[in-house]
Amino acid sequence: MSVPLLELDVDPIWGDSVDWDAWADQTARAVAANVPEIAHAEILVSVVLADDEEVHELNRQWRAKDKPTNVLSFPMLSREELLRVGNAPGAPAMMGDIIMAHGVCKAEADEKSVALANHATHLLVHGLLHLAGYDHETSTEDAEAMEALETRILACLDIPDPYGDRT
Repeated sequence: MSVPLLELDVDPIWGDSVDWDAWADQTARAVAANVPEIAHAEILVSVVLADDEEVHELNRQWRAKDKPTNVLSFPMLSREELLRVGNAPGAPAMMGDIIMAHGVCKAEADEKSVALANHATHLLVHGLLHLAGYDHETSTEDAEAMEALETRILACLDIPDPYGDRT
């Protein structure tokens, strides 16, 4: 199985207690095993583990929301283009960018009593699914399908269902 190449940029605020390169590779493998449309090596994704200020500015600039958020995804390929890339070997195509805010992610992880790396894994999976064309904001059915897929991928990584507390 091929996997997308994740090009990682880690702000020092994220620390070095986690091997972030190995983390990104392991997460990409789990996503590729469950999302065949991205299971090829001709895709490149930029992943930035940033501080809150950087994400705040991007969120304000691109989404008109004047606050930081946990993760932003910026697709560069439509779903149709993504499917074509998988059938045309060559230089990797840029699938998009994923940017995560350390402070927001850490606060959410603490609130949920989960390790930062596990919560970041969930957010990376979520971001990769957005880049693959999944969307939880279009309908309740789409949200449920995306959450179920996230849960299945996280289970492959021995991470409990992050939506398990929902009724």
